[in-house]
Amino acid sequence: MEKVMLSMLLSALLGFVLLLVGLFLGVSMVSGREKSSPFECGFDPIGSSRVPFSLRFFLLAVIFVVFDVEIVLLFPVVMVMGGYWMWIGGYLVLSFFLVLLFGGVIHEWREGSLEWES
Repeated sequence: MEKVMLSMLLSALLGFVLLLVGLFLGVSMVSGREKSSPFECGFDPIGSSRVPFSLRFFLLAVIFVVFDVEIVLLFPVVMVMGGYWMWIGGYLVLSFFLVLLFGGVIHEWREGSLEWES
């Protein structure tokens, strides 16, 4: 029990020391017009830094994140599939999850979010 308390205390102390070191090293001593400018590539900014972008790119990024998380959630299930310890409820949950994801793809396809010609 004493070793556990000592390791917890050392972990908290190490975290606090790293926090203080990060705060100390993160303070910027040099600040000027170039550093506070939105562009740091060597020339003065001409237009606004707030350039509008297509929402299609944002939607594609959201779809990518959703299906990336889906892969992360499916990977442990695929690893267990070969084993004998996956029960019928696990197969039902997996089937429901896959049907839900497939329904999302169909919805995005019908909505036209996956079309890039327009």
